[in-house]
Amino acid sequence: MSAPLVRPRDHRMIAGVCAGLAERFGTSRTTMRVIFLLSCLLPGPQFLLYLALWVLLPAEKGRGGADTSW
Repeated sequence: MSAPLVRPRDHRMIAGVCAGLAERFGTSRTTMRVIFLLSCLLPGPQFLLYLALWVLLPAEKGRGGADTSW
């Protein structure tokens, strides 16, 4: 079974979107970040999609239950 699509508390660089997608699809975080950066060279709404995922993806629950990182 694959991991749920959440923004992890660990291994974030900005918001954890790429780290969450990497965990969900079974690839490395570095690979996902490089793919995102390369996709930004192409025309399209990649940056807006990143912002939307930042807002829409739930943060991984910690021990306290609340996300206090952002």
